[in-house]
Amino acid sequence: MESVNFLVVDDAIFMRTVLKKMLTEAGFNVVGEAGNGLQAIEMAKMLQPDIVTLDITMPEMDGIQAIDKILEVSPNTKIIMCSAMGQHSKVVEAIKQGAKDFIVKPFEKTRVLQAIYNVMNR
Repeated sequence: MESVNFLVVDDAIFMRTVLKKMLTEAGFNVVGEAGNGLQAIEMAKMLQPDIVTLDITMPEMDGIQAIDKILEVSPNTKIIMCSAMGQHSKVVEAIKQGAKDFIVKPFEKTRVLQAIYNVMNR
């Protein structure tokens, strides 16, 4: 399998670390990290990642506001939303904006990998 590059976006360093560990253990490359939507757009523009994991609730610019801008600067990037329990309506909104899948915190490795394989095949 060709190497897949990830940008991990979450305002919580702990959540980024957990996700990064899961991704690298599964053989993926984490090429960048960002703590809010504005940073995510800059990083996506610079790195052109294959997949962005994007938290919904963040300061300055949340994940939903960032989706279309990320896709504007990095059109081939697939976005997987990261949501807390009970954010169903926001997940639906994110999918409408162009996100391809979502994972719910706390992350389960099998679900994370399933979401990745889902979006890679779209």
